[in-house]
Amino acid sequence: MTVEHDVKSLEQAPGGRYRIEWAELEMPVLRSIRERFEKEKPLAGIRVSACLHVTTETANLMHTLQAGGADIVLCASNPLSTQDDVAASLVSHYEIPVFAVKGEDNNTYYDHITAALDHKPHITMDDGADLVGTIHKNRREVLETIIGGTEETTTGVIRLRAMSKDGALEFPVVAVNDSNTKHLFDNRYGTGQSTLDGIIRATNILLAGRTVVVAGYGWCSRGIANRAKGMGSNVVVTEVDPLKALEAVMDGFRVMPMMEAAAIGDIFITATGDINVIDVHHFERMKHGAMVCNSGHFNVEINLTGLAKLASGEPRRVRPFVDEYKVNGKAIYILGEGRLINLASAEGHPASVMDMSFANQALAAEFMVKNAESLKPGVYVVPEEIDAEIARLKLEAMGVAIDTLTPEQDHYLNQWEEGT
Repeated sequence: MTVEHDVKSLEQAPGGRYRIEWAELEMPVLRSIRERFEKEKPLAGIRVSACLHVTTETANLMHTLQAGGADIVLCASNPLSTQDDVAASLVSHYEIPVFAVKGEDNNTYYDHITAALDHKPHITMDDGADLVGTIHKNRREVLETIIGGTEETTTGVIRLRAMSKDGALEFPVVAVNDSNTKHLFDNRYGTGQSTLDGIIRATNILLAGRTVVVAGYGWCSRGIANRAKGMGSNVVVTEVDPLKALEAVMDGFRVMPMMEAAAIGDIFITATGDINVIDVHHFERMKHGAMVCNSGHFNVEINLTGLAKLASGEPRRVRPFVDEYKVNGKAIYILGEGRLINLASAEGHPASVMDMSFANQALAAEFMVKNAESLKPGVYVVPEEIDAEIARLKLEAMGVAIDTLTPEQDHYLNQWEEGT
């Protein structure tokens, strides 16, 4: 009997299974965790509602949680991030209820979140905090079963910390994004590579010689800026934080306000987590043929409502995931409907970097179960020992050995008596 689901077509399941297995080859850390979970069953009897990008890498995380004894329901964390063949395979081959269809409208998106919460989870697993937000706003009865949650991305952690500051967050959540083995690698190398992959797949343009404007210089943005630089682009960074702006300057990038950059950019990429980073007055300054996309979690970084009002006539879809707007006789192209370009028109982060991110998710879920009684409502970091263990496992899988401290060196680092 097929588990409950809402996916595009179960006929796509065989292809999805092949791709899930292909991704697993690049995820040795998660595989080693799954092998332990199969023996120990640390999540036995735990219901998990996950709201994540439904990709091959996420499928391997779901398989790992399932191996640990968890009862899982999965929905999409973005309307354009689902890989339909993967969703079908999770239903058909792994018997995991999935509610996700690429291109689903906003109402369907929230219907799917509702379906995931109907599971009455003990643990929420978010990428953007939509499950947590919906529980606190509209589904407060779900709080009766919740013991905690995990959060995958920067935007979600920002929302959760705001909730915690206001005293609104009613259960503990582990900020997986803030672990070093997540944001230093996934955000920088994963977002950097996959964002450019999405742009190239959507447009088939040459990046060399183009002026690429990157909004922000956090870990995601600096990854994008460095990958674009490596492809031969002339990179401009915009920032509101003076320290990050100074870093960008020291890293060799031009830094200027977005209003100045708007006039010279060929490609604009936002990854800040904030609203209207590219606004109407910026569109008015852009040159003919400018391309604009977003790699932040929500599609609010580009003011598409303002652009639609500014533009003459309806937008024209000139390629898949490329919409042309006419502004004062100039063509401005929006990629991926302003949603995550790396998932809208590409496949998201490579599996090898998601290996560490999802290892954090799996171990954070185990940590939450073990420590549920002692954790109060709030946002928690991944324990250092989990972070270090993931790094150790990754190095081991890569065949990389490192030094260890001698007893003398360890003693020296842990005393204060010896001076110069």
